[in-house]
Amino acid sequence: MMEIKFSGVGIHSGNTVNLVVKPTKEKGVFFRRVDIQNSDLIPATFDNVGEAKLRNTTIGNPNAEHVQTIEHLMAALFIAGIDGAIVEIDGAETPILDGSAAQFIEKFFGAGIKPNKMKKIVVKKEVVAKANEITRQLPIMVRVKLWIMNKLAGRKSDGFVKLSPNDGNSLNVCATLIYPEKIIGKQSCAYSYDGTDDSVADFIQNFAQARTFGKYSEWEYLKKRGMGRGANENNVIALNDAGDGTINKTIWPDEFVRHKIIDAVGDMFTSGGMVCADLVSFKGSHAMNNLVLKKLFSNPQNYDIIDAE
Repeated sequence: MMEIKFSGVGIHSGNTVNLVVKPTKEKGVFFRRVDIQNSDLIPATFDNVGEAKLRNTTIGNPNAEHVQTIEHLMAALFIAGIDGAIVEIDGAETPILDGSAAQFIEKFFGAGIKPNKMKKIVVKKEVVAKANEITRQLPIMVRVKLWIMNKLAGRKSDGFVKLSPNDGNSLNVCATLIYPEKIIGKQSCAYSYDGTDDSVADFIQNFAQARTFGKYSEWEYLKKRGMGRGANENNVIALNDAGDGTINKTIWPDEFVRHKIIDAVGDMFTSGGMVCADLVSFKGSHAMNNLVLKKLFSNPQNYDIIDAE
């Protein structure tokens, strides 16, 4: 059995994490915590997402066996056509590497893995997940604080993620960000995956290297709360305090929204296959990506499943 190994720090814990991907003939992506004795397999599926925050997607029970920040690895598995794998990991989060999906993808293709044809989840009816649906689930005091923060920052809670029927043979993602920081502002970007070599090459060339981002001034705040301890200038685009520039260089001016494409592709792969639909992400988040999949699968009339040939 071929094994692909990765090692790096977890972006939140700051601890070194070792990860081994073992492709299997059986369908499905499963994680196993090898640092926990007799650990059960943790399915990387939308209905096993224990926590989907603005910053990451976590599978399993957040208070027990879980793995967080899986979205970049999931995007890489999808693009590499690996729809069956056991991922052995010795920590609670995947290594952040350079903050993108590029190093995962590079090793997968470097290992000579041949992409599998995935089952298709063909969207038949439009489904929408809205930001206010997510906030309604939060405790009242958290909602009040969030409202105050958005008011002060001039942000509106009008984000949504929508899946609509298309030709049934592609995942077309259109993402839009609107941030008050001048260096970001309003950015839009689109990507289409149809399983061809051209769509894979497009992702590798134009999206895979896009890194996660955050304000430099937030790091100390996050670290005190057990988050962001592994973040540095090599794996995060660091915005300056004024929000009109970055401390480290960007690859593209719109690298921020290109990273959202990675997140969307990775989160959609928790469906267990290739979601065939037009996906519009307007100020989207991991939580909305997860909610739109839950809505999609809540009614069998919303989709068809076509098994891989």
